[in-house]
Amino acid sequence: MFFAPDLSGDHHTLDEQESKHCIRVLRMKAGDRDMLTDGRGNMYIAALANEDPRRCEVRVIEKMVDYGKRDYHIHIAIAPTKNISRFEWFLEKATEIGIDEITPLVCRHSERRVMKTDRLDKVLTTAMKQSVRAYHPLLHEAVSFEKFIKAGQKGRKYIAFIGDGSNPHLASAYDEGQGAVILIGPEGDFSTEEVEMAVEAGYQAVSLGNSRLRTETAGIVAVHTVALLNREDGKGKK
Repeated sequence: MFFAPDLSGDHHTLDEQESKHCIRVLRMKAGDRDMLTDGRGNMYIAALANEDPRRCEVRVIEKMVDYGKRDYHIHIAIAPTKNISRFEWFLEKATEIGIDEITPLVCRHSERRVMKTDRLDKVLTTAMKQSVRAYHPLLHEAVSFEKFIKAGQKGRKYIAFIGDGSNPHLASAYDEGQGAVILIGPEGDFSTEEVEMAVEAGYQAVSLGNSRLRTETAGIVAVHTVALLNREDGKGKK
């Protein structure tokens, strides 16, 4: 599967990186077929027109609109981890499960405050292709907790933190089919002031379980919980 964000019409030239992968790695020949996506929900079946490892041309045979479209929208605003590889792991697995937007969140207890989104966007692209998805998650620039809260977000809003054990689990607070914005804090968790600010802004305090989770694990639990509750049979919540 290949990523062609600027694909339009029946013919397309893959960029050099995708062309090299097609010819040198996959050893495809003229006439061979594979799938392409523009990352906007369109999936294509295309045939290889030539074998140029720098400018590989393909011919579109079939177009599938809204390929794998989900009925819900999920946006995770999460504090980046100090070890960037752990954050990349979160991006990869969240994309495989199904996520629409990610915002790196700079909090009071954040261990990392600067992000290089170009590299992270490539992680998302690779995960999208690997999991044969047609929607490329949107990765926003890092933003302060306060600015994110004040910006206003669409959908049901949740803030997941350790708390005193009285917060309902996300699985019981979330209703299937809803758009969701979920805040995930750093290893030191959100500060008391941040939690209060979020609640005042309409965020519901929730739990992700009794265990103390790493930031990236908490992010995956949140994404997976929403995905399970939106199963096609509609029987996610009991």
